[in-house]
Amino acid sequence: MSNTNAVIEKESRKTPMWKKICYGSGAAGGNVMSTLLASFLLSYYTDTAMLNAIAIGTMFVVCRLLDGVTDIAMGSIVDKTNTKLGKARPWLILSAPLIGIGIVLILSVPSGWSEAGKMVYAYLTYIFLNCVAYTIFGIAHAALLARMTRNPMDRNTTSVVSSICNNLAGLVVGTAITGLTIKFGWTVTGIVLGIIACVLILIPGLTIKEVVGMTDDGVEKKDILPLKQQIPAVLKNRYFWLCIGVGALTLLMNANAIASQIFYCNVVLGEPIFMTQLMSIGQLPGIIILFFMPWFANKFSKRNFMLIGTGCLVAGFAVLGFAGTSYALLLAGTILRSIGAGPIFAGIYALIADECDYGEWKTGIRSEGLMSASQSVGSKVGIGFGSAITGWIIGLAGYNGAAAVQTDAVKSAIVFDFSWLGLIISVALFFCILLMDVEKYLPEIRASLGEKTAK
Repeated sequence: MSNTNAVIEKESRKTPMWKKICYGSGAAGGNVMSTLLASFLLSYYTDTAMLNAIAIGTMFVVCRLLDGVTDIAMGSIVDKTNTKLGKARPWLILSAPLIGIGIVLILSVPSGWSEAGKMVYAYLTYIFLNCVAYTIFGIAHAALLARMTRNPMDRNTTSVVSSICNNLAGLVVGTAITGLTIKFGWTVTGIVLGIIACVLILIPGLTIKEVVGMTDDGVEKKDILPLKQQIPAVLKNRYFWLCIGVGALTLLMNANAIASQIFYCNVVLGEPIFMTQLMSIGQLPGIIILFFMPWFANKFSKRNFMLIGTGCLVAGFAVLGFAGTSYALLLAGTILRSIGAGPIFAGIYALIADECDYGEWKTGIRSEGLMSASQSVGSKVGIGFGSAITGWIIGLAGYNGAAAVQTDAVKSAIVFDFSWLGLIISVALFFCILLMDVEKYLPEIRASLGEKTAK
């Protein structure tokens, strides 16, 4: 009994702040890539590589189908991994150089190739970066949080620190990319971003030890199960499906808003440099509001904090819909959108760990890898469709990257994409989060799992 109590105490031990920051640096490294893809890649493809917007939008969606397969496969691989480093760390370390290389490749479309050749190159590099490199990173990083501690309050603060680091990376990268590309071009920008992402992702992989389900020899044997046992158990977990929905809608909202933002600045405002102000103001308020999450989540719930966030999102997109060329309203709407997005991004990662505990409680099978795959599938579906929708909308409206002046139809399409579509998505997100009530089971889950371990 004493040994069992010692294990429970060890797995519930608080994580030092320096480790939380190290974990957050991984999120920052991943967001270097996410910010690039969600904010600037479509514009790079249409205006620099001179590829058709509709064709690129379709590519984003086609690749999401393959993503679903690789995410589930990678989740299973993480669950079956048994090394002295644990389940997640080895894959996190591997993902760092792969993402660095992928960022450089994706921003190096050969200018002298035919359009067909460019499209093939775009497909191959986009698949490598998203379906391989980012899949490995996303699932390993999310699974690591569930294996750092069983303490739900500690997970909340770790998730908040991670989200702060994530948003800071988005703030710095989002404001720096425009200046970097103007001064040095896309190839040098890709090299700089690739190196930064690689280093940041290596930090948690090299410094954070896995605790939950670990022995002196590696992963506990009972935690290594065949896929035919893992998948049915995970599919019975209703929060697996809700996590996919919340992740997809959140990133769909965010990716579409940011992807359309650059076209709004270029076409509607005629001020491309205003993109840097919107990117910075679109991150900072969300960072500040995150400091309130640990107190609010522990006193009330993460879900309620996320629901308040969706209300801010709806208000923010409504303001943007009426902004026109008013810089004041554009900044006000973007600030509200940032305040609303912060709690949702922080809550998603913390809830995954809770959902792992719920699945173990209901089925006796703990599957950090496949549960993390739900967030990875959701986020990449959201990013892919978010960027694709922007490409489809402006493409169908007649957008031409080589034209000096766009038509009124294109401008109207950009305004709708930038504002009212985000409002619609945010309402759907509210109802999805409303169903994410896993936290009400946590006291019973902790008591039950403790009893099972004691036996």
